[in-house]
Amino acid sequence: MVNAVNSPHKFDKSNLRQVIIDAPKQFAVGFDIAGDVKVEGEFERVVFFGEGGSAFPASFVRILIADKRYLSGQLPIKFMQNYTYNLTPDSFGNTLNVFCSYSGNTEETISTLRQAIEKKLPAVAISSGGQVEQICRQSDIPFVKLPMPSESFQPRMGTGYFVAAMLAVLENARLTSDFSDEILESATGFGEKMEGFEKKGLESALKIAGKTPLVWANQMYHELARVWTIKFNEHAKNPAFWNYFSELNHNLMVGMSHLGEGYFVIMLKDPADDPRNHKRYEVTAGILREVGVESEILELEGETVFEKLFNSIYLADFAAYYLAEKNQVDPTPVVMVEELKKRLKG
Repeated sequence: MVNAVNSPHKFDKSNLRQVIIDAPKQFAVGFDIAGDVKVEGEFERVVFFGEGGSAFPASFVRILIADKRYLSGQLPIKFMQNYTYNLTPDSFGNTLNVFCSYSGNTEETISTLRQAIEKKLPAVAISSGGQVEQICRQSDIPFVKLPMPSESFQPRMGTGYFVAAMLAVLENARLTSDFSDEILESATGFGEKMEGFEKKGLESALKIAGKTPLVWANQMYHELARVWTIKFNEHAKNPAFWNYFSELNHNLMVGMSHLGEGYFVIMLKDPADDPRNHKRYEVTAGILREVGVESEILELEGETVFEKLFNSIYLADFAAYYLAEKNQVDPTPVVMVEELKKRLKG
């Protein structure tokens, strides 16, 4: 573990700042550890199982693969996510079931993994160990073992490992093309931009402090908006909520007419979006200002969908990191989650 003395604020006991800075290095590791993992069969769809920080990387994988297939003129592959204790009909037939739990001990994921094995369904699991690894070893299920960089490492910070590993597994199953070179080249660029991400993140945190952030994007990037709120929830221990254009203009916006001064809106604007949606961002910001709601529009930067997603995610990490400082909390642990697990076992 890096000495926390290097961290900018005294509440960062596990030096989450360094974890953020090192995050782009994860993609190369993820591709490497999953490169030889293959599930036999012909598949028409994929179902991802996971919770929290072990779940949202699958949303990014879905976006990335859909974009690549669209650009090449291919029909889309159906991707679904399951957040429950039980299988659904989607897991049967020509389906590849992917079970994700960074700790390897997530009870919902373990429950569905056991059911898939009982039903003899095609499956692959990704974790750092725990019960998921034990079950896979005992049942001869293809398995990807993720690194655990430190005892305090949190699943939400392992997105690069997860995304690269999932892409490798799906490429081996012939469900996507191999575009790892493009990702690795972009990842090198992320490392060079960290100082800028940190500066912008601090600026955003200063605007948000004392308020509840609302993060909005277009429909394509609505999962990105959701991940921003996860960072605020878990790093800063701050409530945050997400929505997307243009749906929010037909309902949520009206709800800001009263008590809006307690919120701060972040709009994630895609330069490639429909110009009519671009106009909505500006007009919506103006209407919100009239009822006392502050906002800022952050343009998604990058040449590719991958770059837009992760340029934005690292900015979100630093915004939430510095909001944690303003809230005087350690940005790494999630005490309430651990307490919930303890009470559920009790």
